[in-house]
Amino acid sequence: MNRAEILSVANLLIQRGSTTILQNVNWTVRRGEQWVILGANGSGKTSLLKALTGYLTPTDGVVNLLGREFGEADWRELRERIGVVSASVSGLMHEEDSAWEIVVGGVKAMIGVWGKFAEADWKKASRLLSSLGVSYLRERPWQVLSQGERQRVLIARAMMAAPAVLILDEPCAGLDPVAREYFLQDMEKLAGRKSAPALVLVTHHIEEITPSFTHVLGLLQGEVAFQGEREQMLSEKNLSLLFGAKARIQKNGERFNLSFTVEGHRLTR
Repeated sequence: MNRAEILSVANLLIQRGSTTILQNVNWTVRRGEQWVILGANGSGKTSLLKALTGYLTPTDGVVNLLGREFGEADWRELRERIGVVSASVSGLMHEEDSAWEIVVGGVKAMIGVWGKFAEADWKKASRLLSSLGVSYLRERPWQVLSQGERQRVLIARAMMAAPAVLILDEPCAGLDPVAREYFLQDMEKLAGRKSAPALVLVTHHIEEITPSFTHVLGLLQGEVAFQGEREQMLSEKNLSLLFGAKARIQKNGERFNLSFTVEGHRLTR
């Protein structure tokens, strides 16, 4: 594995019974790159994420993180180097735990707080909450937090272990338009830090792709339809292929808007 490579997938194949979920997936994330994974429902995005985090064993192929291969190295240790913000993680939180407790638990990838944490861990959790503009949430229980506040807390939690890769799995789902913009601004600030992990945004909304994201991987029916630099990959041809309808892209500054024509009717997303 090249030193500049943070994450790589080679000849990935995932089959369950007679069903092929992913095949011929080759993909590399290099230092300084921020990736978007685009695909319609059923394209294989979730299965790829599970393979990356060691929760789904490939039928064939190799997954490497920082030069260490899943299956050969300790998967539990490698998982700690991949932070994840997703609805599945959100649903595991204990409603009575405070935001501060949820964040500090991230240092051990722990759900619920038990055992002792070092004073330095608590201080780091406070700094991370502050860096995301939600230090005021420190003592508030999970159950009273808004969806937008929960997403910020989960980002802080994911950052506790200083991950090499931070996966954002449809992080804007359930957010109102204003909360979504605040969240995307947070991601821009995070991406701009020297110590930032490689970001991988999983979505099917191109309007969520902010300027810091440099590359796009498109999945179609379990295979890579295209991959490369953002400006070349976000074409009407590629997105029409990906979503099975005639796509029209409009650029708004450094952001994108997407609409489709389906049986003569224009649909705006």
